[in-house]
Amino acid sequence: MNNQTASYTTEEIAEMLKVSKLTVYDLIKKGDLRAYRVGRQMRIDEEDLDAYKESSKSGQAERSHQSPEIVQAPAAHPVSAIPVSPLPRTTHQLIISGQDISLDLLANAIEKGSSGYRPLRSFSGSLNSLVSMYRGEADVVSLHLFDGDTGTYNIPYVKRLLVGHSYMVVNLLYRTAGLYVQKGNPKGLSGWRDFKTPGLTIANREKGSGARVLLDEKLRMEGISGKSILGYETEELNHFAVAAKVAAGQSDVGVGIEKAALMTGVDFVPLIQEQYDIVMLKTDENAALRESLQAVLQSDSFRSELESLGGYDLSAMGRILYETE
Repeated sequence: MNNQTASYTTEEIAEMLKVSKLTVYDLIKKGDLRAYRVGRQMRIDEEDLDAYKESSKSGQAERSHQSPEIVQAPAAHPVSAIPVSPLPRTTHQLIISGQDISLDLLANAIEKGSSGYRPLRSFSGSLNSLVSMYRGEADVVSLHLFDGDTGTYNIPYVKRLLVGHSYMVVNLLYRTAGLYVQKGNPKGLSGWRDFKTPGLTIANREKGSGARVLLDEKLRMEGISGKSILGYETEELNHFAVAAKVAAGQSDVGVGIEKAALMTGVDFVPLIQEQYDIVMLKTDENAALRESLQAVLQSDSFRSELESLGGYDLSAMGRILYETE
């Protein structure tokens, strides 16, 4: 007899509870919903989901008494607890997380400066990058995370995931996001509601990427189940891979930035102006790094480099959008 308990991903829990994935992460972080990690994926057992539902009905959902710095795995699963306190690294090593080419130029500019840091690039998506910062595994992260409840970018996610940390959010650029469609737009796609079109196939991004969060939030707002869309479960790791699948006729549509459309030859339906920000923790140890980054963002040479790439709105570059004391 198989007595194995069913378990769910955070995406499945979000769909069952009709909330955003960020809300699920928040429940896990507060200890209201027990979770454990298998590889890179968070899992929630059915019995723990049922326990959360029951405690919510009775108004008894409280923070667990375990340390807020640990998400503890249930004893039945032989996986380790997840440490989220900052991890020590060598003084001059710097990890910049995100995928836009502007971050490569930023890393080069910081390295050429006088701060003494040696930048290393991590190409994780926005949400995964922010989680890495919370765990002490990234120094500078870039975000373009749309929040459907407020209609704004990034700051709602930062406030909820970096609880207990001091940090700053600085604008890097704005860029246009929308739909990749085949030449001539044969399906006549013009907006998010068109994902209800029967038989529509999508080239999707990986979980945790900004494009995936944007799509999932817009689908949630339109009352559309992602699982009803053909290809939704198939994941590509960057904008260019998504655009290339659409260009090759393997998919009808994908979500991404305009620059990838121009480089792959697909048609593009602009839908939203993305706010692309940088987040840094504020510590005594990284004060010189923060000063160096601000100097780069305010320099004419760095602005000229980004302008030469085209497709970016740099009108707010370097502006501090939110900062804790």
